[in-house]
Amino acid sequence: MAKNKVQFQKGYSLIELFKNYGSEEQCSAALFNWKWPHGFQCPDCGSSKYCSLKSRKLYQCNHCHHQTSLTSNTIFASTKLPLQTWFIAIYLITQSKTGLSALALKRQIGVSYNPAWKVKQKIMQVMKERDDTKPLSSSMMCIGVANSMEVNREEIPATKHLS
Repeated sequence: MAKNKVQFQKGYSLIELFKNYGSEEQCSAALFNWKWPHGFQCPDCGSSKYCSLKSRKLYQCNHCHHQTSLTSNTIFASTKLPLQTWFIAIYLITQSKTGLSALALKRQIGVSYNPAWKVKQKIMQVMKERDDTKPLSSSMMCIGVANSMEVNREEIPATKHLS
């Protein structure tokens, strides 16, 4: 019997996660490249010239002096958790086949329940928004319409014919 290709597809191991995102610097560099794939661009004026502020983790535009952080306008915005903790949480939630409770996530990433719950909710919301952008194929929509029509047919009572 042939192997199931989906079941045996190459995954992303915990070892690879720590190799790629094992330090805060690696996580910051990855986020910088995802946020600005062609280099820094000021959200206000679009300039590519910037400087990094030493006292706070901010980037300042040399043209308009607008300050922005690496995490602004992302799911990591206004968080006190390290990016490494977020990346581990993303890994755990996305790799779990049966889902991961906030209580289990709390134990895995070493935070209290409320931050674990908020992290999980934000990650799940982003996953939902990503799925919403991908439309179903026409065959899947036809199956969905057919199934809903069958359910509706059963719910509608038979009408009596007037003679």
